[in-house]
Amino acid sequence: MNNHEIDYKLHGDDMQFVEVELDPQETVIAEAGSLMMMDDEIRMETIFGDGSANQGSGLMGKLLGAGKRVITGESLFMTTFTNEGTGKKHVSFASPYPGKIMPMDLSELNGKLVCQKDAFLAAAKGVSVGVEFQKKIGTGFFGGEGFIMQKLEGDGMAFVHAGGTMVKKELAPGETLRVDTGCLVAMTQDIHYDVAFVGGVKTALFGGEGLFFATLRGPGTVWVQSLPFSRLASRVFASAPQEGGSDKGEGSIAGGLYNLFGGDRR
Repeated sequence: MNNHEIDYKLHGDDMQFVEVELDPQETVIAEAGSLMMMDDEIRMETIFGDGSANQGSGLMGKLLGAGKRVITGESLFMTTFTNEGTGKKHVSFASPYPGKIMPMDLSELNGKLVCQKDAFLAAAKGVSVGVEFQKKIGTGFFGGEGFIMQKLEGDGMAFVHAGGTMVKKELAPGETLRVDTGCLVAMTQDIHYDVAFVGGVKTALFGGEGLFFATLRGPGTVWVQSLPFSRLASRVFASAPQEGGSDKGEGSIAGGLYNLFGGDRR
C-alpha cells in the first residue's frame, strides 16, 4: 500500500458526512472548506495540490499539482489532517449540498476512477487528484463536463459525493447506458464515454432534456446521480424573486396579493 490505510463511518441519509478514523501519524486529504469537526491533537495544514507522491517534492512539482486543480475549477490548495496524538482520532467531512457520499476503494478499481469535476470530497494521503481530458471534440463541447474531468489514482480509499441518490450500474462488454450529461458522477477507466444528439428537432427543442445525452459503453462500472447540483441550482434560481422583496410572505400567494393590493406603501 502506497496510500495511508484509513477507517471510516458514514452518518446521515440525505445530508451525509463521513467520519474518518486516523491511527497515529495517519493523514487524510480533503477539499478546502469541507471540514465539519475534528478531535484534538489532529494537525491541519494547507498544501499546494494534493500532496501525493506523484506530485513531486520540488517547487515545479507542487506548482504543477496546484495547476491541475485550477484547471478542474477547484482551489489551488488542499488541506491535510494528520493524527499527531498517541491514540485513534477522528475527523469528519460534510457534503456541500444534499446527496450521498460514496466510499471508493481504488485498489478494487484498478487504481483509477474518473469522476465529475466537483465530485471529490476526501481521500487517504497518497491518492493523486488529477485531470482527465476528453479526447473527442464533441464530447468536450457537449458532454456536460467539458474537456476536463477529475481522475483519482492510487490504491487507497477516496470519498466522492453527488446530488440526490446515487446508483451503481455494472455494464457488460458492449452494453450501453444513456444518461443525462449532468447525471454522470463517476466511471471506471475502461468505460467508453461519448455524447450523442437526442434525436428529432421537436424532441431537442421542446423535450426539456437538453440537446445531448452521454453514452457509456462497457465493460466497467458507472455511478449516476439523481439530482445534479446544476439542476438544483437552476430550479432555486427560477423560483427566487426577480426583484427585491419584503418579508411579507415572499414567493407565496398571500405575499403576491399583499403586494398587489398596496403592501409596503409608505
